[in-house]
Amino acid sequence: MRLTVKTNLAMRALMFCAVNTGRTVRKTEVAEACNASANHLGVIINQLGHGGFLETTRGRGGGIRLSRPPSQINVGEVFRVFEAGLPFAECFSAAENTCPIAPTCRLKIALRRALDAFYAELDMISLNELVDGNTGLEHLFDLEQMLHMSCEHA
Repeated sequence: MRLTVKTNLAMRALMFCAVNTGRTVRKTEVAEACNASANHLGVIINQLGHGGFLETTRGRGGGIRLSRPPSQINVGEVFRVFEAGLPFAECFSAAENTCPIAPTCRLKIALRRALDAFYAELDMISLNELVDGNTGLEHLFDLEQMLHMSCEHA
């Protein structure tokens, strides 16, 4: 099993915003900190906005910020926004299933249980649990520190 790049970047962006709670951050700042293309991140930010995780503001003072406290953002919910539309296996998609053993296959049942357990585990984790007290992440994503370091290198 492998997460999509979109899901991975979505979680990085949300963690960046959670570390910088209370301020509006720019897409370029998130992209730089998360080692991502600003254009690719823009698509992900749009999905996070439509999913109710981020507020976006256009214009000169614009940017993004969490739409609710990190304790109210569920990791499983975020993953479903980006992963649920992709069938885990061919047999999970009625439209694309050409597997000849699908009607008698027990693997699909086991995979369904495993996926349900995977999401159940993620449903127990909030964004806050990923960032609160995580000094290493705070050091990497703290916008004040990032700005200070870029001024020293200039």
